[in-house]
This record gives sequence, structure tokens and C-alpha cells, in this order.
Amino acid sequence: MFEQINKGPHRRLNPLTGEWVLVSPHRTQRPWQGKQEDVAGASRPEYDKDCYLCPGNQRSGGQQNPEYKETFVFTNDFSALLSDTPPGSLDDDPLFKAVSEQGRCKVICFSPRHDLSVPNMSLEAVTRVVEVWKEEFEGFLADPDIAYVQIFENKGAIMGCSNPHPHCQIWSSSSIPQIVELEQQHQRRYFEQYGRLLLLDYLIREIEAGTRIVYENDHFAVLVPFWAVWPFEAMILPKAHLESIDQFSAEQVSGFADAYRTLTQAYDRVFDCEFPYTAGIHQASAVAGDHAAWQLHMHFYPPLLRSATVKKFMVGYEMLAAPQRDITAESAAETLRQSLK
Repeated sequence: MFEQINKGPHRRLNPLTGEWVLVSPHRTQRPWQGKQEDVAGASRPEYDKDCYLCPGNQRSGGQQNPEYKETFVFTNDFSALLSDTPPGSLDDDPLFKAVSEQGRCKVICFSPRHDLSVPNMSLEAVTRVVEVWKEEFEGFLADPDIAYVQIFENKGAIMGCSNPHPHCQIWSSSSIPQIVELEQQHQRRYFEQYGRLLLLDYLIREIEAGTRIVYENDHFAVLVPFWAVWPFEAMILPKAHLESIDQFSAEQVSGFADAYRTLTQAYDRVFDCEFPYTAGIHQASAVAGDHAAWQLHMHFYPPLLRSATVKKFMVGYEMLAAPQRDITAESAAETLRQSLK
């Protein structure tokens, strides 16, 4: 039945959010006469004197970087959230509500080398990045004012990344963000109904099917989700119950780094370019409590549609009605798998 449905326009449900995506496989044949993006330059120097993230350089906020030799962490000079924001709210009218938000933001430089991104780094170096993520998360857990910790990476100018030096960010906030709250609600609802983890059940079925699996190691699987919206959207899912990154064993840290590195290597090979994306880890709240329904996972949202220069735009029907994609999750997974051979 699915093969028949999959040949024509159909909708797929995202059980994490309750949202539907319209899939239109026949539209992959349409001609493209729209905007063509510039291909990101593949060659960068090991050190750039004008880069505010390179070792020893002055940052845009005026601070001086140390001559760091491995992963380097600092407080964002232009943080979106501040720890000393005074409390306050606007709630006397149901149509005009606002509340102050506290938090802290950090930047993590993956490597002192300006020319290396995750797919080009050694497994040991990427493992160190994941170790730092774990250390930073554990530090935020000790802060009673922090409710959620968002680890994310923007790669590529067309994803809004202002500096090509390999880095990511961590934003911590005093409330749980809306998208995370939505995923929390759906995971909890599934757990209460079936007594099992939504994403662990989902992964078991995906491994059995095999059609959307891109890569596996002992501890993690990389797949294109059944409900993917972006052309080469992917997820990293643990094979065991893990609520948050602080629960990673040493072997799971290394396994996560391997999955992260392998997926980004596949991305770069698909269109022979530095593949842009936004990626981030969704995990349980930093507030103490029962998070048994939560399963950690990492989302990857790359914008490239059919080449290194053609971007997927979320406009028109997608802004006004519902998400829509042309390339099926199954064909995207096959393309990524083939790139690893």
C-alpha cells in the first residue's frame, strides 16, 4: 500500500510534533530557472588573521582569544540571552503578553584550524567536541535558573553563518523553547499510552525497514526521517534510552562523534561542496524531574535541493499552509548511503 501511495502526492505525519508534510515526488522533474546560490569556497587558510575566532586574534567584541590548541569555549560577546535580565511580564491583556527571559550563551570553536569543519576533522577531534558539549551541559545543569540547553551548529553562509571558522553555539534559557515543548508533549503522550519510548520504537522499525537508514554504529543510527521536510534532512538517534547528553558513556561519546562526522562527510560528497546545514541536539529539560519519556536526538536541516547551487525555499504554500517536499525521504537516504561507498 505504501509503495502505491508513495508514487503520487501524499501527506506524512511527524509524530514528534503532530505536524503533517505534503510530499510531491513527481515535482522532482520540474525545470529550475530560479535563484542559483554561489558555491562556498572549498579552500581556506589554516589561520586567518581577519577571523575573530582564530587563536590569538581579537574578537568582534574586543576580547582577545588565547592561543588555544584544541576545542575552545567562550561566552558569546553578543549573547541573545543574558543572566542578569530583570524579571518582568506583560499579562493584563490576553492579546498582548510578554515575559522577560534569562539565560546564557556560549560559542565553541571546534578546532584552532580555520580550514577544518567536522567532516574533515579526525574522529579524536570530533570526539573532543562532543566531550565539551557534555561538560558544558553538565555545567548548565548546576544552574537553578536554567530550564533548557540548546546545542546547535549553523554551517554555511546560506544558513546565516557569519564566520566559516568551525564552531557551534549553546544557548541556555529559563524556559523550555516552543518546539522542544511540542516534542516533549508528544513523547510523553506516546509513553503514557504505550509505556515505551516513541523514538526508540521508531528506530527499531526504521532499522527493520532499512530504506531510510544512512549509517549505523554500535550506539547510534543516522537516518532520513519518514516525515522529513528539508530535501536531505537527517537525524541521529541513540539505540539505547538516553534522555540527555550528560548520560553518555565514553563509548557513546565516541559513537556519537562517529555518527556526526560520517553524516557530514556524506553531505559533503553529495554535491561535492561544503554542505550547509543547521543542526541541533534536542534533549530533556535541565530542570530536575521525571524525563523518562524523553529520548535525545539530533536534527540536521540542510537547504540544498538538487545541486550545490539550488536551495530549497520555504515560501508560498509552506509559509501559508503546510510544509512540502519533492524528494522523498527514501530517495534522499539512498543518495546519502551511496555517497559513503
